[in-house]
Amino acid sequence: MNTAVRSALSMALLAGPLALGAQGEKIDAAMLAKIRAEGMSRSQVMDHISWLSDVYGPRLTGSTNIEQAGTWAMSAMRAWGLANVHDERWAFGKGWALQRFSATLLSPQVQPMIALPKAWSPGTNGNVTADVVRPIIESDADFAKYRGTLRGKIVLTQPLRAVRMLDGRIVLRMTDKEIAEAMTEPPPPAGRGGGAAGGGAPAAAFTRSVTEFYKSEGVVALLDRGSDADSSAGGSDLSWMTQRTDGGTIFVGAGGTRDSTAGSGLPNVTLAVEHYNRMVRVLAKGVPVRMQLDIGVQFLDETTPRGFNIIAEIPGTDPALKDEYVLIGSHFDSWHGGTGATDNATGSGAMMEAMRILTTVGAKPRRTIRIALWGGEEEGLLGSNAYVREHLGDARTMALKPGHAKLVAYYNIDNGTGKIRGVWMQGNSAIEPVFRAFTSPLTDLGVTVLGPRSVASTDHSPFDALGIPAFQFVQERYEYNSRTHHSNMDVFDRVQAEDMKQMATVVATMAYLTAMRDQPLPRKPVPAPRPRGGP
Repeated sequence: MNTAVRSALSMALLAGPLALGAQGEKIDAAMLAKIRAEGMSRSQVMDHISWLSDVYGPRLTGSTNIEQAGTWAMSAMRAWGLANVHDERWAFGKGWALQRFSATLLSPQVQPMIALPKAWSPGTNGNVTADVVRPIIESDADFAKYRGTLRGKIVLTQPLRAVRMLDGRIVLRMTDKEIAEAMTEPPPPAGRGGGAAGGGAPAAAFTRSVTEFYKSEGVVALLDRGSDADSSAGGSDLSWMTQRTDGGTIFVGAGGTRDSTAGSGLPNVTLAVEHYNRMVRVLAKGVPVRMQLDIGVQFLDETTPRGFNIIAEIPGTDPALKDEYVLIGSHFDSWHGGTGATDNATGSGAMMEAMRILTTVGAKPRRTIRIALWGGEEEGLLGSNAYVREHLGDARTMALKPGHAKLVAYYNIDNGTGKIRGVWMQGNSAIEPVFRAFTSPLTDLGVTVLGPRSVASTDHSPFDALGIPAFQFVQERYEYNSRTHHSNMDVFDRVQAEDMKQMATVVATMAYLTAMRDQPLPRKPVPAPRPRGGP
């Protein structure tokens, strides 16, 4: 028996079946000890993650992969005894599946390229061998320089980018100072974040005109080496969350539409910056560059809605409270560069494991505990927004549905494989004493942070926009932003087993305590309607 389990069991024996925690919250120490023992000593979370990432691989919304993974997840949860297991469908657009890919530099010397096609990129209709060029088009006057010269060419679309040395904090663990900052830093001012750098709408319009010019001139494919910007996933701007590295890692996104025009653009490929830079430097010396490219893809029509969320639950047992529910969730979809392990099989696996733990230990929550695994998060929180509109209300009008009052809390995971350190409280100061009591049995697992700030950009946001208590857990980021987020390194081997056990155990504990509470969690005021935003 490990130390954590022994500590929890000792607490249970000393406290009896029901104890009053900090701030007068009722804490069932005996049940929490059972949850701790199952979650930390008999965990199955890594097996869930392996099925999702190793077996089914990248789960791009609309793909055959995510459909197969969804069937497996629902079957697993039915086998555990969860109730009302089903999917909820919503319109998404055309699906996309990568069937084959290779990229090889042929001259000046042969080199296999580290590269990936962007999602929804068209294919090349077989193996294509072509010269590589680097046009410099910075204004309308530059089009004339290249008219009639680009047919059959592969185009490099960006300049050189300096490669970052691996000398910073690549594995990002929260320091004591950063923990203190997280617990005291206020939410960012309203409107913070603004538009992207680079000229906004006029720059975007010019970029589109350049792409249209390349297509009209008969270009074979477009190559880039990824964005210059660091990621800030999870909505926080704390510096320890936002570092990126190179070293053969590719951060790849979308390169085409999923509407009726899907497949009508040019093939788009992202290369490792080191391999991209080599071609730019060789061309600058006046030496020809030639490469072979083969992109095989399939576009999947939306004969039935291709987007879906997976729902399952443990029914509540209290006649007065069973129609209320606690929701735990994570996005089920991923990008296609790796196998979607840390983004976000870790989150989905932890949430599934939390439900397995609760059913295995025989938990009888007063309120229903429901799990939701979202699709379409990567394309803009599509699945969670669809759920909110269908069941809860519309933030654009603030017209609320009866289900709005029944949802007591939503807990979300979407920041990789690092252990949970606490909860971002979304500016809900009234929740602090409750969460202080809920996390008091978890401090030995490292759960100590109650951060006042609001974070965004993941699936709790549509719920928070309706005033529902909705929270993202504070996690150690490890390599999430620096190495695995949306990259070819997002694979099972980067997942940390001990931390995954902790994550699932913490979620099961928080969900159970919320479901057992006499009163719903404190809520912020219902926000004003947002006619131009919201779900």
